Amino acid sequence: MNHPTVDPQLLREARDRARREHEEAKASGLKLDITRGKPCSAQLDLSERMLTVLAEGEHTTQAEGDLRNYGATQGLTELREIFAPLLDVRPDQLVVRDNSSLSLMHQCVSASFFHAPPGAPEGTGWAGQTVRFLAPVPGYDRHFTVCSELGVELVTVPMTPDGPDMDLVEELVAKDATLKGMWCVPKYSNPTGVTYSSETVRRLAAMQTAAPDFRVYWDNAYAIHHLRSSEAQLDPILEACEAAGNPDRAFVFGSTSKVTFAGGGVSFFASSAANVAWFLARDGFRSIGPDKLNQLRHLRFFESTEGVKAHMHKHREILEPKFDAVLRHLEKDLAELGIAEWTDPDGGYFISLDVVPGTAGRVVELAKEAGVALTPAGATYPGGVDPDDRNIRIAPTMPSTDDLDTALRVLTSCVVLAAAESLLADDDA
Repeated sequence: MNHPTVDPQLLREARDRARREHEEAKASGLKLDITRGKPCSAQLDLSERMLTVLAEGEHTTQAEGDLRNYGATQGLTELREIFAPLLDVRPDQLVVRDNSSLSLMHQCVSASFFHAPPGAPEGTGWAGQTVRFLAPVPGYDRHFTVCSELGVELVTVPMTPDGPDMDLVEELVAKDATLKGMWCVPKYSNPTGVTYSSETVRRLAAMQTAAPDFRVYWDNAYAIHHLRSSEAQLDPILEACEAAGNPDRAFVFGSTSKVTFAGGGVSFFASSAANVAWFLARDGFRSIGPDKLNQLRHLRFFESTEGVKAHMHKHREILEPKFDAVLRHLEKDLAELGIAEWTDPDGGYFISLDVVPGTAGRVVELAKEAGVALTPAGATYPGGVDPDDRNIRIAPTMPSTDDLDTALRVLTSCVVLAAAESLLADDDA
């Protein structure tokens, strides 16, 4: 059956071109990978000076003393002062840890099974209970795998241009005490690029929850990853929670994994005083303390909040042309056909592509045949299952400009071929 918005003749003509391009790509022996949002080498080079920024004998700060030793469990004071404004929190609400914010999220979920966060009945954890989290979709696959690993069930809610469908979120959390948390990538969301509206932030902070220890896992991974001169503004979640009388509602996470070095950055946890105390108590059994010398490297490298912003402007200069190239290809090759929709994000690391329902898996398969590896269809949904088989996450950051141009020509050809298989008559496809 033909899609009502598709001109069959235009699609036939595009299909014939796409077949030729697909065959040429297969014959050329391509091996291109745009599966994950990794920084490219040029981005990593921006932080090269950090490897030598500390001179021999430089290992102290006034507040923390000798950083080669134990102590300073909340992280370096000056580094917290630099990054607190960028995460919309106060320095006293911020904890600095080692390179992975994902490990902090995993720790918070797993620790809650044995030591429920503030607000739960005294002495109770989640062990032995049914525990579920809300998951806005399409969303971040590693949030889903944390829950899968720890036995937490996921309940999906659709994303809108303002963030998650808040009518549905409020309805679910008000009546279901097994819902203990909710994943959020609130700014330049993965993969859609959506930034939560002021109303969404306010409603998340104020909503009534059946679980007294319900937490919003506020993964502000892309807080400073702007792609345009018009930077999106996100209301501070901790301020909104305090104003709503729910000061313990949110756990805030962030990192410099895509700011400095992916394996050698620093991570952040921020929340209310009660939540910070709970986190530090749990973390104290896991580790004797963070890598404070790496924190010092970051402090000396950036020097100030403005130094971080200047550094991120250099990232933007590298990435903006790549995102523009993707958008040009999608517009040129697909817009007239009516077989796909995509986002035009102001920041973050991804472009979200929606193809003809039922064809995303086929697009990925065809691209693989032509030597281009895409993020698996369904990766942006729990369990890797997109019920509409429609969404594909495009990660433009890692490839060179030339490789990205080649990969996008293959991708759009595959979108056309899969659409033609689905929408044109069997004897015509």
